[in-house]
Amino acid sequence: MTQTLIHNARLIDPEAGEITSGALLIESGKITEILTQGTDFEGMFRARNIQPDRVDAGNAFLAPGIVDIGVKVCEPGERHKESYGSAGQAAAAGGVTTMVTRPDTQPCIDTPETLEFIRRRAIEETPVNVLPMAALTKGRQGREMTEFGFLLDAGAVAFTDCNNVVRDTKVLSRAMIYARSLNALVVGHPQDPGLSQGAAATSGKFASLRGLPSVSPMAERMGLDRDIALVEMTGVRYHADKITTTRALPALERAKANGFDVTAGVSIHHLTLNEMDVADYRTFFKVTPPLRSEEDRQAVVEAVRTGLIDIIGSYHSPQDEESKRLPFEEAASGAVGLETMLPVLLRLYHGGELDLPTLFRALSLNPAKRLGLDCGRIAAGAPADLVLFDADKPIVLDRFKLRSKSKNTPFDGARLQGRVLGTWVGGTRVFEA
Repeated sequence: MTQTLIHNARLIDPEAGEITSGALLIESGKITEILTQGTDFEGMFRARNIQPDRVDAGNAFLAPGIVDIGVKVCEPGERHKESYGSAGQAAAAGGVTTMVTRPDTQPCIDTPETLEFIRRRAIEETPVNVLPMAALTKGRQGREMTEFGFLLDAGAVAFTDCNNVVRDTKVLSRAMIYARSLNALVVGHPQDPGLSQGAAATSGKFASLRGLPSVSPMAERMGLDRDIALVEMTGVRYHADKITTTRALPALERAKANGFDVTAGVSIHHLTLNEMDVADYRTFFKVTPPLRSEEDRQAVVEAVRTGLIDIIGSYHSPQDEESKRLPFEEAASGAVGLETMLPVLLRLYHGGELDLPTLFRALSLNPAKRLGLDCGRIAAGAPADLVLFDADKPIVLDRFKLRSKSKNTPFDGARLQGRVLGTWVGGTRVFEA
């Protein structure tokens, strides 16, 4: 039986909120032992009559692998944008050990048969774990709920219509009641669909000067208020996919204080960019919801620091050149993020806004806990899903070197600090820089 020792590492423990120097011993796909700096490895291995493979981390950081909720892989329907093969390679290179995929494909994932196809493709093509979400309503059209029970049996971990907000409150309430009876997780997109329809920017002076159709930040607050009211009514497990504005935070805080089973996420783009980055109508910066003010960005960073916002995701959304090289209002929304997520978020670490245990609490521990997974921890018995990275390595990001088929990143040419050196899934190394 093969053992692996990763030594001379700085271990990031998001549960304890600390960083320690030491080593990990891995066996049968799990972390079997955490060893402190200065341990006599030779004597210990002689006494146990084992000779593990050794990886010298070179004093780099070793953290739980990232669990990324909200990844779009464009199978079925748009393999030219992203396939499971290319997404899996990008994830491994970015330190993502578990992709939780969205159902907004063509056709969408709203039947057990489609979900089974996805599971087979993922097993065949990806070196990382893949957990699929299924559509909340048939065709993501907001009229009739999907067969939650059959989809759960087929492997769905949550239900969401993604950016297609269910307009009919009665339909959504029935779906939540049904989900509650099965203890299923519902992932909502907090936006008032009427106010946000057609918006390409956040309301304010910048959008007015650019002549862009815009939406008030209150649209997010109104959408979240409705969803929280339905959570109170139904008792469903609920996750708000992207909280991006100051206006929405008090409602989220009240929901948690009232004991509702509510968590919230935010994207890497809303944590590190603001509305001014759109500048001269640069469509690679067009995301959903649109980028917010700098005050909003700082507020959501603080919410991650305090734990009010639980989860950070890449919201990886591949778009081809033809979809992006259009006037700003007409261009497709979204950006790739699997491979860029960690170096981009390290901007917050280097800027003193978030420490590394806090980052990995939101990247690994909390999403794993929300989905009932054993990973996301540096602990004996936990799966050996790990990422090794140099937080200080300077890089200039070149979008054409990304492993994703689509290259739509707003960080092309950005000077960043941080590079993934290695990724392990179940104790097997799936990426080496």
